[in-house]
Amino acid sequence: MPDNQDHDTPDDLDHDTTPPANRSLLTIAGVLLFLPIVALMWVGSFAKIEPKLAGFPVLHLVPVPVGLPLLRMHLLRIPARRQGAPAPTDDLRRPQGRGGRPMNTIALTAADTHTGVNGVALGVLIALFLLVTVMGFMASKWRKVDMESLDEWGLGGRTFGTWVTWFLLGGDLYTAYTFIAVPAAMFALGAVNGFFAVPYTIVLYPIIFIFMSRLWSVSHRHGFVTTADFVGSRYGSRGLSLAIAVTGILATMPYIALQLVGIQAVLEVTGLGGSGSVIAKDLPLFIAFAVLAAYTYSSGLRAPAIIAFVKDGLIYLVIIVAVVYLPSKVGGWDHIFSAAQDKMASPSKANPAKPTGAFIPGSQQYWAYATLALGSALALFMYPHSITATLSSKSRNTIRRNAAILPAYSFLLGLLALLGWVAIAAGTKPIGLDGTANPQLVVPQLFEDMFPSWFAGVAFAAIAIGALVPAAIMAIAAANLFTRNIYREWFKPSATPAEEAKVGKRVSLIVKLVALVFVLTMDKQNAINFQLLGGIWILQTFPAIVFGLYTRWFHRWALLAGWAVGMVYGTIAAYNVLSPATGQHFGGSLALIPVLAQMGYIALTAFVINVIVGVVLTFGLQALKTPVGTDATIKGDYFADEGDPRVRPLDEGIHLVGPSA
Repeated sequence: MPDNQDHDTPDDLDHDTTPPANRSLLTIAGVLLFLPIVALMWVGSFAKIEPKLAGFPVLHLVPVPVGLPLLRMHLLRIPARRQGAPAPTDDLRRPQGRGGRPMNTIALTAADTHTGVNGVALGVLIALFLLVTVMGFMASKWRKVDMESLDEWGLGGRTFGTWVTWFLLGGDLYTAYTFIAVPAAMFALGAVNGFFAVPYTIVLYPIIFIFMSRLWSVSHRHGFVTTADFVGSRYGSRGLSLAIAVTGILATMPYIALQLVGIQAVLEVTGLGGSGSVIAKDLPLFIAFAVLAAYTYSSGLRAPAIIAFVKDGLIYLVIIVAVVYLPSKVGGWDHIFSAAQDKMASPSKANPAKPTGAFIPGSQQYWAYATLALGSALALFMYPHSITATLSSKSRNTIRRNAAILPAYSFLLGLLALLGWVAIAAGTKPIGLDGTANPQLVVPQLFEDMFPSWFAGVAFAAIAIGALVPAAIMAIAAANLFTRNIYREWFKPSATPAEEAKVGKRVSLIVKLVALVFVLTMDKQNAINFQLLGGIWILQTFPAIVFGLYTRWFHRWALLAGWAVGMVYGTIAAYNVLSPATGQHFGGSLALIPVLAQMGYIALTAFVINVIVGVVLTFGLQALKTPVGTDATIKGDYFADEGDPRVRPLDEGIHLVGPSA
């Protein structure tokens, strides 16, 4: 294992590998990285009906068809309606579909009469699903390596370059949550609940550009597989390491569940499942689950890395075609935005005294929008699956390059979110096979209503595969945490790498099974809140991980206490939020912020409380001169790169010995 005994005194620290700091350049870079965060948190600057950039409406940047027959129609539909003015109702606003009927009528009729299986779409879906299944099983032969270690099975041998990492992270971060829950939230509740995902993925990348390369370096130097490995070695605390591991596993469960909800939505729209006995209703989901479990078990992280190429290619194809083609079929972007504004302003069915949702966040919703975006951005790369995909890359520069090019997915996400409003203009009725309305079906139903069956099948495959890739990575990441930081650290310190790999494979199956139970027992109408609930928990690990990359000032016991307070507060606050539709607990992730009396993201409020507790207790514990624990890292570790001569094959896990807490 890495040799840390060569650096016993401060004078022996390896400062030679620490590059000299150019403070002027760092200041400029810091300002440039900070600007987009400030700009996107200043919600009032762009929460307007007609936002403009250099005098031009921003919405002109949205791609539209420019074919000559459609050019005049789009020029007539540039969004310019006065705020509060009623939407025109002339026939020009209702494009004619097949047979001369209004398009909304066609969508309604399709939704009302669709009770059978869409054979063509299902056939295309099955064909592409079988393709990626074969790729998943064949991935174990990629580079012909031995899969009997966590380094190979759980991190792909840490050999992925820029493009493999880009596809892997894209497949990991932009999930069924992107395809299903975001447009569904836009369709059902509007901008605050759905569109916040766009600024949050923009704010995210400057944040990870700053700290993620340091985490990669220290993990590369010491052979860390998880963030709990790093925390345990940095603070000399088994208890804090265990807290990070348990939180990561706990937060991952609803996230995997969200991916399975995406697969379930696609299967239901194609006519499979949705009614009948429990076995018949969910049999297709069980089959998809079994396939996912099998190729993850055999091929580890290499399976989703290979499949991500197909998944991302399908996503780009489907979304670009959708945003170019669909507006021409429903009356142009002006009609789309007008229809969405009218729906959001209409009385809510759950509470007629309130509007259905928010077309543009009002001044009372700025805090909710901004805190959801910022809190989600801080939380995303604390998730085990994000860390796993990052640590699988071969160099720190690979991480930085990806922080620069991953925003291409954010552009795609913005277009995808608008499909929720396209569905409103199209009159899409997301009715499940059991006869009840389900907003999670809106995008699959929109594609089935508006596209030929073969292309609808391609879109369904993109969604299903878009769920399989991240679900596989999440299960692997959770298994890594359990194996390294619970099984080995607490139960069998002498476990060999082969034993670790065997336990990890088995735990990955259990994790997916628990997520499946999550899906079958919880309220699917609030699928987006599954992920947000996990965000409440995972954000409480941020101080121990990210602060620890830069300083050892915080006391380990103070960090543990702050984590506990944040977890308890966040969970109780989330439990007290009732779903407006069902009255069930855990119905949302917004609550009043103490002192400010504004609605905000519970996770960010809990995070602030977490940090305050950590700071106050650190001062107290330092004054009492309590043991601070042994730091197994040195300054140069945080700048190690590919080919560092100090890195050796890790024959033993990160097992903390000696006094720890």
